[in-house]
Amino acid sequence: MDESLLKQYLADDPPSVVPLKIRQHFENLTDNQQLYAHHISKASFAGSRITMRQVSPESEYIYDFIMLLHRHCEGDWKLLQSEAGISEPALQQFLHYSAQFLGNLGNYKSFGDAKFIPRVGEEDLAALSMVSPEANRLFLKIKDSLYANKTVPPMHFGYPDAGHISAYYPDSPDITKEEITFISEFLSEEKKLLPENTRLRKTSEGDFEVLIASEIELPSAQNRDIPETEWTLTGKLEGKKLSLVYGDHTKEMGKIADEIEQALKYAANETEKKMYEEYVKSFRTGSLLAFKESQRQWIKNKKPTVETDIGFIETYRDPHGIRGEWESFVAFVNQERTRAFGKLVEAAPQYIPKLPWSKDFEKDQFLSPDFTSLEVLTFAGSGIPAGINIPNYDDIRQTEGFKNVSLGNVLSAKDPNEKAPSFVRDEDVEVFKRCRDDAFEVQVGLHELLGHGCGKLLQEVSSGQYNFDIKKPPISPVTKSPITSWYKPGQTWGSVFGSLASSYEECRAESVAMALACDFEIMNIFGFGDGKEDIDGPAGDILYAAYLQMARAGICALEFWDPKSRKWGQIHMQARFAILQTFLGAGSHFCELVYTKPDLSDLSIKLDRHNILNHGRPAVEDLLQKLHIYKATADLEAGQKFYDKLTHVNEWFAERVRPEVLRKKQPRKVYVQANTILEDGKVRLREYDATPEGMIRSYAERNNI
Repeated sequence: MDESLLKQYLADDPPSVVPLKIRQHFENLTDNQQLYAHHISKASFAGSRITMRQVSPESEYIYDFIMLLHRHCEGDWKLLQSEAGISEPALQQFLHYSAQFLGNLGNYKSFGDAKFIPRVGEEDLAALSMVSPEANRLFLKIKDSLYANKTVPPMHFGYPDAGHISAYYPDSPDITKEEITFISEFLSEEKKLLPENTRLRKTSEGDFEVLIASEIELPSAQNRDIPETEWTLTGKLEGKKLSLVYGDHTKEMGKIADEIEQALKYAANETEKKMYEEYVKSFRTGSLLAFKESQRQWIKNKKPTVETDIGFIETYRDPHGIRGEWESFVAFVNQERTRAFGKLVEAAPQYIPKLPWSKDFEKDQFLSPDFTSLEVLTFAGSGIPAGINIPNYDDIRQTEGFKNVSLGNVLSAKDPNEKAPSFVRDEDVEVFKRCRDDAFEVQVGLHELLGHGCGKLLQEVSSGQYNFDIKKPPISPVTKSPITSWYKPGQTWGSVFGSLASSYEECRAESVAMALACDFEIMNIFGFGDGKEDIDGPAGDILYAAYLQMARAGICALEFWDPKSRKWGQIHMQARFAILQTFLGAGSHFCELVYTKPDLSDLSIKLDRHNILNHGRPAVEDLLQKLHIYKATADLEAGQKFYDKLTHVNEWFAERVRPEVLRKKQPRKVYVQANTILEDGKVRLREYDATPEGMIRSYAERNNI
């Protein structure tokens, strides 16, 4: 691989390691609440190997290698350096790689889905491995996969038949996108089998196995979501066998279920007990119908002091967009910030009608969700978001509700060595740095609650039954004509839009946030301004910072676009590039990228705050209207054409802007999380230094991974 290209994949040196501060909130809990949090935290991290398995075949071995070296030297890395006979810089490079690996629970970035490789040389790693036979055995397993592949495609996630990596299709290098699509449609539409807790394998004979996560390797027929376990396929896969194979991640699923049963003893109410009974059933038997029932109970469990959710949740990393990554969190409510979100929930019904579509394309009734600001104790998975809107099941969201959470100590976590923001003009740096955190909290709140929480999918619910007037279909505000498409029975948003769905939906939610942030009454709900329009006042500063931040994110997004495959590797950043293009399309009087130097080293964003309301907002609302209507009406053809054009990276962005983005990129934060220890019936909190060594120790002391 070309040396200049290789640099893009090197591990951060140093990584940005920041602490998730939680002690004050943890110590405010009762003994029972601490015990409840402890067992769910243990259950959460017990799934870490599942996440690693979903990243790459080598990730588990890399993890074991790091942990074994820590145990060998008992955390005295200087001693290990001396024993192995390597230099101090080589040791630091190994520690930096290890911290980034643990922060992503794998050797591919959770934000970007690109492989990162050690800066430490293979000879030095080999020397480290010689301190014990077991370390050397592990090193021999990983040495060929630690570093760069010979070609670019395996350095990124994607469909195996395009040369990319996806551990959702293990041991299946020749499985095709067409085969994945055929089997997915067969199982979801014909058999009504949910895919989130599955992986798909193509056997050497050309048959297919759906691997279902469960402790029990063959649940009884009454405990399975469908009674059959094998079919002979027809059509394009005529004669091929498809089998359901239970017991994927059996050891981990058992440990998770055991810890949840311990947590059940300390549940605060009957709803929580029912929720965790359904979790246990799901994780032991592989039933996603039980998991869906757990999510129904989770929605009903309003404003718990200790908030949790656990399971195969987000489908971002599966190239097909349907299989969920293991994810779990334990967090405590920040009552002060939650009050502001509560006011937003109460006001939501009056703001949704301001969005650019009629009530025909909106839920009949806004399902008032729980919206809380949380301080995270544990977030197990490949990365930690700033906010969450779940569950992701359309039928539950459309008719029963959802929850929103904003993760306060994630938003506030700071790296003291963070550099000045790139692409921001000198005259904007002060307001940007002063207001960006508050602006991001507004953006996250609107994105999660009103972005993901709004909208109706027009459906033929069952044969001949519609959730709209089929005799007088709604008029599309895009075409000005009656709609001609909708979701058929058995179809979902994800099944129709497939791999496009995740990024498309993030763009829609971000656009809602950008549009409604322009409402100064909403700014007042968050505590900024007096509710009156004043673009030059405190609320105007927050709005200006929000638009600057989004434009900057759109430029920085190019880091996550691969020029070889010409594909996006991160769905949120693809969405933000689309919004940047929308800003630029609104005209130079609103937003433009300016520079004076030929190499673009002084490239910056020139955004006129006084044109946000009369040029920026209308442009965003036009984008939002199209995204929303195409989604609501299952119009994949129009939606794909529109979104592909909007996220196309032209020659100037690819060859001129992207190199400057890569030159100025900053390490993404990785978070050191506290651990809980049970001693004499009491839970003790153990925190760790915000260093690579502290990150490694925090994992080494979790004894159930």
